[in-house]
Amino acid sequence: MRQSWSVNNLTGFVVDSVQTADADDSPFYHLRFERVFPDDFYIEMLHAMPVPEDYRAMSGKSKMGSSRPDGKPTRAKIDLFPEYIRHLPPDKSAVWDVAGRVLRSKELQMAFVQRLAPGLKRRFGGKFENVTMYPVPILTRDIPGYRIFKHTDSLWKGMTVQFYLPPDNSTPHIGTIFHEVLPSGRKPKKAQMPFSPNSGYAFAVADNTWHSADPVGTEVKTRDSILLTYFVDAGPWRFVRNRGRRAANFALNELRNLRRR
Repeated sequence: MRQSWSVNNLTGFVVDSVQTADADDSPFYHLRFERVFPDDFYIEMLHAMPVPEDYRAMSGKSKMGSSRPDGKPTRAKIDLFPEYIRHLPPDKSAVWDVAGRVLRSKELQMAFVQRLAPGLKRRFGGKFENVTMYPVPILTRDIPGYRIFKHTDSLWKGMTVQFYLPPDNSTPHIGTIFHEVLPSGRKPKKAQMPFSPNSGYAFAVADNTWHSADPVGTEVKTRDSILLTYFVDAGPWRFVRNRGRRAANFALNELRNLRRR
């Protein structure tokens, strides 16, 4: 990894990407990214992709619709916290450690709050900037058979961000679909985020942020991305819940790694 890309320098670059991202309010307010990370660091991320055995299957509500008829999970993840990536080879863990620190930074969170102000104000009111949030970045891998039905994210979440990590532009059709809500209650497709290198989107979670993903076909080897979720952290119950989930996931991950030895 280039020595010049320190956590501070890389954070500044990604923050600038957020601050200059295009905004669109159809079908709901969201941001679109075209160059999230520096080109050379993006290449480092692709080279540092973990092997399948490094991932853990998604659990709970996150796995809905993400298993094949043969029972094989079609979405797996690695949490980008130090306690998870320490099991990766040193050259890979170095890259994902820096990426994780950037994604969990206060500077990046503040940039998202500023840019997603219209959506956050709609949900939380005029004092939306005072709502504390807890960032959880995960590296996800989807394989053929993965799909996600129309849904809105849980209101435990405050902001949803996804950065796409394909090596080329050969599969733009597997990006996330945004749906509008008609007076009749129908929710047709309104827009689609192209699954392109170093791109992505972000929105403030609300009752109108319907989205989905079509089934991933056999022409796709892997659908890699970073999901950065900002969980609402206000109040003692949410504070304990967010950190308790991290601790529980850590225990499950350690158990899985012990079984691999």
